Amino acid sequence: MDEREALIKAGEIARQVKKEVISLIKPGTKLYDIAEFVERRIIELGGKPAFPCNLSINEIAAHYTPYKGDETVLKEGDYLKVDIGVHVDGYIADTALTFRVGMEEDDLMIAAREALENAINIIRAGIKINEIGKAIEETIRGYGFNPIVNLSGHKIERYKLHAGISIPNIYRPADSYVLKEGDVIAIEPFATTGAGQVIEVPPALIFMYLRDRPVRMAQARRVLMHIKREYNGLPFAYRWLQGFMPEGQLKLALAQLDRVGAIYSYPILREVRGGLVAQFEHTVIVEKEGAYITT
Repeated sequence: MDEREALIKAGEIARQVKKEVISLIKPGTKLYDIAEFVERRIIELGGKPAFPCNLSINEIAAHYTPYKGDETVLKEGDYLKVDIGVHVDGYIADTALTFRVGMEEDDLMIAAREALENAINIIRAGIKINEIGKAIEETIRGYGFNPIVNLSGHKIERYKLHAGISIPNIYRPADSYVLKEGDVIAIEPFATTGAGQVIEVPPALIFMYLRDRPVRMAQARRVLMHIKREYNGLPFAYRWLQGFMPEGQLKLALAQLDRVGAIYSYPILREVRGGLVAQFEHTVIVEKEGAYITT
């Protein structure tokens, strides 16, 4: 299987999981059950999770994934962002959509979804990424909402979810990278009723291996060896390690690894004024005259 075939396969798996998860999005469903379902189905369909299933509600924009024992349940009217990553041999499909639990799609959701569609419609080899940001910003503001300025899409490479180029959600002249044929990029507009910025809030429930670093704690060395071997430098969930060692030791080990820079922690991202947030996302392959949507 070559790169394009693997990307297409990952996207097919992501699309299928998005269809299947719909039946779980209803009042009373636990976030834990949704995440476990999504990640299990990815594996059953022949892929692997490229990152933990993100399930972010209302003012939480990103980076929430449940833990074992998490009793958070969906309530009617919640805005639930479901962010799914699939990889096949390291080739990644990253996609997201928003549900209004027990209710119909509204203008906030339509603004984010149309921003995604309008951005993809202009993508082709030779376009500057600030034109993508312009299309997203104009669409969202046209509905009376704000784009989240400090969240962005991203270039993707094999086993690299964020490969050094950010795809903006607003127009900035300095964003002058020119898309090339064959680039793989994730476009992910966020629309909000708030101010249009996110801040980091604890706890961190998602982490990523960065580098080997000396640590004194034996349990930390054991965890580092495990995550290096199992996740190939892709993000992983605290939930995935629960049961690997006693809870108290695990928390201390991760804290020590984070402190010395062996791993990176992803704090939860909340809209600064508590505004509601909707998100939609596709991964595309840039072509000479357009974009091939994998997800």
